[in-house]
Amino acid sequence: MDTDLALVIGCLLAVLSVPSILSAVSDRRSPRASALTVLISGGLILYALQKNPGGYSFAKLPNVFVSVAADILP
Repeated sequence: MDTDLALVIGCLLAVLSVPSILSAVSDRRSPRASALTVLISGGLILYALQKNPGGYSFAKLPNVFVSVAADILP
């Protein structure tokens, strides 16, 4: 798996799990599925950070998202 793709998927999963966590907490349920999603997204982000030799900076993140979108979209 490409490290840029792993980073983008991990970031998107992390962002999408926030509403699920808030919903579970407000309904006084345990956020089991949300916690699993956060663990998966954290693992993808850590994988991308470890396997990319140059590393990532916050200034590079928008370019990474655009390059992954450009690779996926025809």
